[in-house]
Amino acid sequence: MQDMEDSQERQPTEKHQSGESPVIPVPPTGLLKVLGLLAVLDQHNGKEDIYKLARELRDSFGELLIIIKAAEVLGFVVTPGGDLVMEPLGKEILGLPVNKKKELIGKQIAKLPLFVHFTKFLENRPEKAASRQEIMDELVRILPTERPKPQFDALMNWGRYAEIFSFNRDDDRLVLVSEPQKN
Repeated sequence: MQDMEDSQERQPTEKHQSGESPVIPVPPTGLLKVLGLLAVLDQHNGKEDIYKLARELRDSFGELLIIIKAAEVLGFVVTPGGDLVMEPLGKEILGLPVNKKKELIGKQIAKLPLFVHFTKFLENRPEKAASRQEIMDELVRILPTERPKPQFDALMNWGRYAEIFSFNRDDDRLVLVSEPQKN
Protein backbone atom coordinates (compact mmCIF):
# COMPACT_ATOMS: atom_id res chain seq x y z
CA MET A 1 0.00 0.00 0.00
CA GLN A 2 2.89 2.33 0.68
CA ASP A 3 3.98 1.86 -2.94
CA MET A 4 0.57 3.11 -4.06
CA GLU A 5 0.92 6.20 -1.93
CA ASP A 6 4.42 6.86 -3.22
CA SER A 7 3.45 6.48 -6.85
CA GLN A 8 0.13 8.29 -6.71
CA GLU A 9 0.79 11.14 -4.28
CA ARG A 10 3.71 13.13 -5.51
CA GLN A 11 4.66 16.16 -3.54
CA PRO A 12 2.85 19.20 -4.88
CA THR A 13 5.14 22.04 -5.87
CA GLU A 14 2.64 24.86 -6.16
CA LYS A 15 -0.17 26.34 -4.16
CA HIS A 16 -3.32 27.32 -5.97
CA GLN A 17 -3.92 31.01 -6.56
CA SER A 18 -5.54 31.71 -3.19
CA GLY A 19 -2.66 29.96 -1.39
CA GLU A 20 -5.00 27.78 0.70
CA SER A 21 -4.03 24.22 -0.31
CA PRO A 22 -1.34 22.71 -2.46
CA VAL A 23 -2.54 21.54 -5.84
CA ILE A 24 -2.33 17.77 -6.12
CA PRO A 25 -3.05 15.58 -9.14
CA VAL A 26 -6.37 13.81 -9.56
CA PRO A 27 -6.24 10.04 -10.14
CA PRO A 28 -6.90 9.62 -13.88
CA THR A 29 -9.89 7.28 -13.85
CA GLY A 30 -13.61 7.45 -14.45
CA LEU A 31 -16.13 8.14 -11.73
CA LEU A 32 -18.26 5.16 -12.81
CA LYS A 33 -15.31 2.90 -11.96
CA VAL A 34 -15.21 4.48 -8.50
CA LEU A 35 -18.92 3.80 -8.02
CA GLY A 36 -18.42 0.23 -9.26
CA LEU A 37 -15.64 -0.27 -6.73
CA LEU A 38 -17.93 0.97 -3.95
CA ALA A 39 -20.63 -1.48 -5.02
CA VAL A 40 -18.16 -4.39 -4.97
CA LEU A 41 -16.79 -3.29 -1.60
CA ASP A 42 -20.34 -3.12 -0.25
CA GLN A 43 -20.78 -6.79 -1.21
CA HIS A 44 -17.78 -7.47 1.06
CA ASN A 45 -19.49 -5.71 3.97
CA GLY A 46 -17.44 -2.56 3.41
CA LYS A 47 -13.97 -4.03 3.96
CA GLU A 48 -11.59 -6.21 1.96
CA ASP A 49 -7.89 -6.85 1.52
CA ILE A 50 -6.77 -4.95 -1.59
CA TYR A 51 -4.81 -7.92 -2.96
CA LYS A 52 -7.77 -10.30 -2.55
CA LEU A 53 -10.00 -7.75 -4.22
CA ALA A 54 -7.58 -7.44 -7.14
CA ARG A 55 -7.57 -11.22 -7.63
CA GLU A 56 -11.36 -11.35 -7.45
CA LEU A 57 -11.84 -8.54 -9.95
CA ARG A 58 -9.17 -9.88 -12.31
CA ASP A 59 -8.32 -6.33 -13.21
CA SER A 60 -4.92 -4.76 -13.60
CA PHE A 61 -3.55 -4.16 -10.11
CA GLY A 62 -2.20 -0.76 -11.22
CA GLU A 63 -5.59 0.29 -12.55
CA LEU A 64 -7.29 -0.88 -9.36
CA LEU A 65 -4.90 1.23 -7.29
CA ILE A 66 -5.78 4.30 -9.36
CA ILE A 67 -9.51 3.66 -8.84
CA ILE A 68 -8.93 3.15 -5.10
CA LYS A 69 -6.95 6.39 -4.92
CA ALA A 70 -9.80 8.23 -6.67
CA ALA A 71 -12.30 6.83 -4.17
CA GLU A 72 -9.94 7.83 -1.38
CA VAL A 73 -9.47 11.46 -2.49
CA LEU A 74 -13.25 11.77 -2.79
CA GLY A 75 -13.63 10.61 0.81
CA PHE A 76 -15.43 7.34 0.04
CA VAL A 77 -12.78 4.87 1.29
CA VAL A 78 -9.64 4.63 3.40
CA THR A 79 -6.76 2.17 3.01
CA PRO A 80 -5.35 1.20 6.41
CA GLY A 81 -2.74 -1.57 6.37
CA GLY A 82 -3.46 -2.97 2.91
CA ASP A 83 -7.22 -3.12 3.42
CA LEU A 84 -9.85 -1.15 1.58
CA VAL A 85 -12.49 0.15 4.00
CA MET A 86 -15.62 2.03 3.01
CA GLU A 87 -16.22 5.32 4.78
CA PRO A 88 -19.77 6.33 5.81
CA LEU A 89 -19.90 8.75 2.85
CA GLY A 90 -19.12 5.86 0.49
CA LYS A 91 -21.93 3.79 1.97
CA GLU A 92 -24.30 6.76 1.83
CA ILE A 93 -23.64 7.40 -1.84
CA LEU A 94 -24.61 3.85 -2.79
CA GLY A 95 -28.14 4.34 -1.45
CA LEU A 96 -28.84 7.65 -3.14
CA PRO A 97 -30.90 8.21 -6.27
CA VAL A 98 -28.84 9.21 -9.32
CA ASN A 99 -29.45 12.97 -9.06
CA LYS A 100 -28.52 13.08 -5.35
CA LYS A 101 -25.50 10.84 -6.00
CA LYS A 102 -24.31 13.24 -8.68
CA GLU A 103 -24.84 16.21 -6.37
CA LEU A 104 -22.85 14.63 -3.53
CA ILE A 105 -20.01 13.58 -5.82
CA GLY A 106 -20.01 17.10 -7.27
CA LYS A 107 -19.59 18.61 -3.81
CA GLN A 108 -16.65 16.30 -3.11
CA ILE A 109 -15.02 17.13 -6.46
CA ALA A 110 -15.47 20.88 -5.92
CA LYS A 111 -13.36 20.63 -2.73
CA LEU A 112 -10.36 19.04 -4.46
CA PRO A 113 -7.45 21.48 -4.77
CA LEU A 114 -7.08 20.95 -8.53
CA PHE A 115 -10.71 21.93 -9.08
CA VAL A 116 -10.47 24.86 -6.67
CA HIS A 117 -7.44 26.07 -8.60
CA PHE A 118 -9.08 25.85 -12.01
CA THR A 119 -12.34 27.35 -10.79
CA LYS A 120 -10.36 30.41 -9.66
CA PHE A 121 -8.26 30.30 -12.83
CA LEU A 122 -11.38 30.44 -15.02
CA GLU A 123 -13.15 33.01 -12.84
CA ASN A 124 -10.35 35.46 -13.63
CA ARG A 125 -10.54 35.00 -17.39
CA PRO A 126 -12.69 36.67 -20.02
CA GLU A 127 -15.87 34.68 -20.61
CA LYS A 128 -14.80 32.43 -17.72
CA ALA A 129 -13.17 30.09 -20.24
CA ALA A 130 -9.75 28.94 -21.42
CA SER A 131 -8.53 26.95 -24.39
CA ARG A 132 -7.34 23.38 -24.05
CA GLN A 133 -3.77 24.61 -24.62
CA GLU A 134 -4.06 27.25 -21.89
CA ILE A 135 -5.35 24.60 -19.46
CA MET A 136 -2.56 22.20 -20.47
CA ASP A 137 0.05 24.95 -19.99
CA GLU A 138 -1.35 25.72 -16.53
CA LEU A 139 -1.31 22.02 -15.63
CA VAL A 140 2.37 21.81 -16.62
CA ARG A 141 3.08 24.89 -14.51
CA ILE A 142 1.30 23.71 -11.34
CA LEU A 143 2.00 19.97 -11.65
CA PRO A 144 5.41 19.80 -13.37
CA THR A 145 6.02 16.15 -12.50
CA GLU A 146 2.67 14.95 -13.91
CA ARG A 147 1.71 14.15 -17.48
CA PRO A 148 -0.75 16.93 -18.40
CA LYS A 149 -3.02 14.95 -20.76
CA PRO A 150 -4.39 12.51 -18.11
CA GLN A 151 -4.85 15.42 -15.71
CA PHE A 152 -6.67 17.43 -18.38
CA ASP A 153 -8.94 14.48 -19.14
CA ALA A 154 -9.74 13.98 -15.44
CA LEU A 155 -10.28 17.71 -14.94
CA MET A 156 -12.64 17.86 -17.90
CA ASN A 157 -14.53 14.61 -17.19
CA TRP A 158 -14.87 14.97 -13.42
CA GLY A 159 -15.59 18.69 -13.79
CA ARG A 160 -18.32 18.06 -16.34
CA TYR A 161 -19.85 15.34 -14.16
CA ALA A 162 -19.89 17.76 -11.22
CA GLU A 163 -21.28 20.50 -13.48
CA ILE A 164 -18.41 22.80 -12.52
CA PHE A 165 -17.10 22.97 -16.08
CA SER A 166 -18.38 22.39 -19.55
CA PHE A 167 -16.23 21.70 -22.57
CA ASN A 168 -17.01 23.39 -25.85
CA ARG A 169 -15.66 21.10 -28.55
CA ASP A 170 -16.35 23.64 -31.30
CA ASP A 171 -13.73 26.04 -30.02
CA ASP A 172 -11.84 23.57 -27.78
CA ARG A 173 -12.41 25.50 -24.53
CA LEU A 174 -13.08 24.61 -20.91
CA VAL A 175 -15.81 26.88 -19.53
CA LEU A 176 -16.73 27.57 -15.90
CA VAL A 177 -20.39 26.66 -15.48
CA SER A 178 -21.06 28.10 -12.05
CA GLU A 179 -19.61 28.59 -8.61
CA PRO A 180 -19.42 25.04 -7.16
CA GLN A 181 -21.12 24.26 -3.86
CA LYS A 182 -18.67 23.55 -1.01
CA ASN A 183 -20.91 22.19 1.76
